[in-house]
Amino acid sequence: ILTTLDLYQKEIGDVGVQYLADALKCNTALTTLNLKYNQIGEVGAQYLADALQHNTTLIALYLYRNKIGDVGAQYLADALKRNRVLTTLNLELNGIGDVGAQYLAGALKRNTILTTLDLSYNDIGDVGMQYLADALRRNTTLTTLYLSYNDIGDVEVQHLADALQYNTTLTTLDLYGNQIGKIGAQYLADALQQNIKLTTLNLERNKIGAVGAQSLSDALQHNTILTTLNLYNNVIPDVGAQYFADALQRNK
Repeated sequence: ILTTLDLYQKEIGDVGVQYLADALKCNTALTTLNLKYNQIGEVGAQYLADALQHNTTLIALYLYRNKIGDVGAQYLADALKRNRVLTTLNLELNGIGDVGAQYLAGALKRNTILTTLDLSYNDIGDVGMQYLADALRRNTTLTTLYLSYNDIGDVEVQHLADALQYNTTLTTLDLYGNQIGKIGAQYLADALQQNIKLTTLNLERNKIGAVGAQSLSDALQHNTILTTLNLYNNVIPDVGAQYFADALQRNK
């Protein structure tokens, strides 16, 4: 029985997805579907969303590098409000902006199944982050959130940091390749002193610097939950390393 179908870069397009979606409505075996890099647009997203409202077995859907946009995100968000099995949704590099983020955030407030959401390489800004942060305050099932390369700066990360002080389920937050500086690092540091669940925080390729490193290292002296903190390529000088060395003596 086929449980995993990998159709990576097959130029399926919206027409091809329609056939797959029709099959998904009645299929009761497939658990993983990889449709990465297939020129799927908002029409194709609508077909898939409709199928997700009927399918009872698919737990992972990968749509990396398609072009569903905000409209496609809305279709999938509506499906997430009704779907009761999908746990992993990859929407990386799909041209999703603040509007699409708003729809997905609305779904996260109602969905109690999804555990992993990848929104990396999209165009989600300040407004979109506010919606997502508000959803994180209420959502009780999402454990992993990828937001790499969304041009997230100090203003945007403040929304996420505030949410982390209330969220009790997120264990992994990936903010790789954004624009978070010393102020944003302070927001995250404050959150880490309150958060009781996050174990992995990826801040690689941001702009943390020495001051930001000091803020985060201070937080580590109080936080006993975080096990992995990635600060590679953050322009942190030797003094920043010293801050962490001192913090590690107290972090137990």
